Amino acid sequence: MKPEQRLCVSALLILCAAWSAHGGNILVWYTEGSHWINLKPVLEELVNRGHKVTVLVPSSSLFMDVNEPSRFSYEPFNVSVTKQELEQVMEDLFQFMIYDAEHMSYLQIYNRFKELFGLNLENTLKLLDGVVKSDTVMKKLKEAKYDLLFSDPIYPGSELVAEILGVPLVISLRASLANNWERHCGQIPAPPSFVPATVSKLTDKMTFFERVWNFMFYLTQDAMLASWKIVNNYYTEYKGTPTTACELLSKAEFWLMRTYWDYDFPRPFLPNFKYIGGVHCRPAKPLPKDMEKFVQTSGDAGIVVFSLGSMIKNITAGKANMIASVLAEIPQKVLWRYSGQKPETLGANTRLYDWIPQNDLLGHPKTKAFITHGGTNGLYEAIYHGIPMLGIPLFGDQPDNMVHMTAKGAALKVDLNSLTPEEFRKALNAVINDKSYKESAMRLSSIHHDRPMKALDEAVFWLEYTMRNKGAKHLRVAAHELTWYQYHSLDVLLFLLSIVLLLVFVFIKSCSFCFRRCCGRKSTKRKNE
Repeated sequence: MKPEQRLCVSALLILCAAWSAHGGNILVWYTEGSHWINLKPVLEELVNRGHKVTVLVPSSSLFMDVNEPSRFSYEPFNVSVTKQELEQVMEDLFQFMIYDAEHMSYLQIYNRFKELFGLNLENTLKLLDGVVKSDTVMKKLKEAKYDLLFSDPIYPGSELVAEILGVPLVISLRASLANNWERHCGQIPAPPSFVPATVSKLTDKMTFFERVWNFMFYLTQDAMLASWKIVNNYYTEYKGTPTTACELLSKAEFWLMRTYWDYDFPRPFLPNFKYIGGVHCRPAKPLPKDMEKFVQTSGDAGIVVFSLGSMIKNITAGKANMIASVLAEIPQKVLWRYSGQKPETLGANTRLYDWIPQNDLLGHPKTKAFITHGGTNGLYEAIYHGIPMLGIPLFGDQPDNMVHMTAKGAALKVDLNSLTPEEFRKALNAVINDKSYKESAMRLSSIHHDRPMKALDEAVFWLEYTMRNKGAKHLRVAAHELTWYQYHSLDVLLFLLSIVLLLVFVFIKSCSFCFRRCCGRKSTKRKNE
């Protein structure tokens, strides 16, 4: 090797060493399903930038695999709850939300949801036991000297561990189901007059009665804070002082919200709330050869991509046959992610797959439409590539997501339980053939890409910003230090009202006094005459 080449290589090695030396040490809280899919690109980019990333993984994780090849490291820990127990609760939740709830009264829905939610919380606290009640795990975490804890808080505990370790906490989420974490813990303003409550299925353009419903919906969501009593008790018992989950969540340095103004309606936000919707999206890569061959057989008609997400593997045989029969009628080729029993009515134009490269298919030039359950990940991949959608929402935030997309003209929505062949056929043909849906999808795609920096770069920037500045307390609003009545200025209003009432009282008393003095003199004068 020539001396000049040796010098260049040495310089590069020195730069790499210097970069690694300044890289942060990041702990990542465990999560599951689509939430894990969404976090992984951020973690990979952090590793690309020289940071050390360690992910906590429970021994009974449903989706996180410590044996899969990865550029970040895993920190497994043992838990008392089994994978089968976690899967059973998830299956019960899906069965309830997708099928059973439709045939229940509001009281039955409330009681069943409360029961299942309680079981799920008990399991998640058993997962948390594996971290905070393990001397070995906690000793290891404390000795690692982490600079940051990064969390998607669908499982409680990250806020408690961040407090114990004394490290900044950064949260990433689409939205909490009841929108309570953002409003009550993050203190983000949410006027019910034009900010629809999460899962309310409303837009920002509300009629009077919709505003009434939205206001009542907020009150109902506020009441759901009581369901976290079991978590609050856990934290209080562990710390030995009264502590709530919301109190600890409120200390988060940044809230990285996985939406953007292509999806969301304009609303107030705070300097420590950053909107990074589409953080996992990327340009399409070439398809596997056999899949590409099938796609190319579609000719000018193109293809339709169909997936109900990573959590739903199949649907009832009756619904599957009905859907397959309608798909068999369209000229497009259909790639359907489905692992249930093969429908009897499956057409020659439709292929079933246990897994599909969804982003790459949505970015393929032959893709005409996306049939989706309305999960945020798939929805953003469709927005990224400008693909119109037909939504079949199943549970959680999915109905709300599809309301947003229909309001913006990029999708239609149908209900799985009441779906008829005629309704499905009409909606699918409209999304494929009506140019307005494609135009709206392309408009949203343009909005998505027209931003100061890519969503992934922004997410990583704020994580690095937090580490560089040892937190971001300077962006924390004073509302966190106010009581609820101070926040709404009720004490000020009461004070001003007291002054007004006092002035009115003094005025009335003064008038009464003057009236008595005046009338009293006249009466005395008449008597003397």
